[in-house]
Amino acid sequence: SPGFVMSLFALGHEKQVVTRDDVVTAVAGNLCRCTGYRPIIDAGLKACAALEDQFTADAAHSIAALATIDDGDFASGNAQHFFYSPATAKSLAEQVAKQPQARVISGATDVGLWVTKQLKDQKQIIYTGRARDFAEVRNTEAGLHIGAGATYTDAMAALTKHAPDVGAVMHRLGSVQVRNMGTIGGNIANGSPIGDMPPMLMALGATLTLRAGESERHMPLEDFFIDYGKQDRTAGELVWAIDVPVLSPSQHFKAYKISKRFDQDISAALGAFLFRLEGDVISEIRIAFGGMAATPKRARQTEAALKGRTLQQAFEIKLDDFSPLSDMRASAHYRNELAQGLLTKALMEVQGVGSTRIAL
Repeated sequence: SPGFVMSLFALGHEKQVVTRDDVVTAVAGNLCRCTGYRPIIDAGLKACAALEDQFTADAAHSIAALATIDDGDFASGNAQHFFYSPATAKSLAEQVAKQPQARVISGATDVGLWVTKQLKDQKQIIYTGRARDFAEVRNTEAGLHIGAGATYTDAMAALTKHAPDVGAVMHRLGSVQVRNMGTIGGNIANGSPIGDMPPMLMALGATLTLRAGESERHMPLEDFFIDYGKQDRTAGELVWAIDVPVLSPSQHFKAYKISKRFDQDISAALGAFLFRLEGDVISEIRIAFGGMAATPKRARQTEAALKGRTLQQAFEIKLDDFSPLSDMRASAHYRNELAQGLLTKALMEVQGVGSTRIAL
């Protein structure tokens, strides 16, 4: 109940006019096991339509009080057990270089579970959330630049405009609360084989920037993932930024998240496809999957087989790049069949057959 109340409280203060869809989205991160959602949604609509509370009455005073807080770096603890919160990206890079053994967290949507579920004590923490220049999202001549500290919410509008299918997947990634906390860079740095952002960014041809102190290096995002739990990142090196190139009119991007539950569920598999067409011929193809291997991975064998073929010929190609595992989310057989089906679906949509999105 407190979760529903706080979600609706935030919604009422965020929007002047609140629709039923707004309420449904806002409360999606809260599960009710004792009643239906209809009366909760009705109550939310009524409450948001006439929101008067002490928070609103005290808003000017609260803002003035917050403005007096020191905006410099914050540190607490000692050499063995500390919490450090840099105020700038430069200071963040310096502190991580000095304390490479420390746990770097942003939204802690994953690390937080290590503490609450596995009871792992995190003794040395560097928190990125106050370094707002580390979370910058901006358009450039080359494409879209996303600071690694940008939350899903920070980046969602820009990524949706860049490639609408990314926005469609992100809308199903967690809840509003999770998207407000979790970061794009954190999802990459975590290196999970079932993370939703890496396959899409890989298919889009994203470049990753890593930084250690004042030194930076760049690589195609797919090269960052070496093996399960292993990434190309040295001690004291931060995932720093992601750059996504501009799409040309001849390029077509498709992405599909497959999970047992439509909202807020871990993917059984996620497929992302970028086609460049010259007439009816595929001149370039990038295919990336999550949930099909020990890391997010491109289907390079299939890419090579598709390049130079017409869209009609492409339907004959079998996607055979992966040897997935069976687990609680899906069997290996299902994942292989699914991957082939998603390639077919992407080809059909690019060809213009069945272009209306199907909810899978």
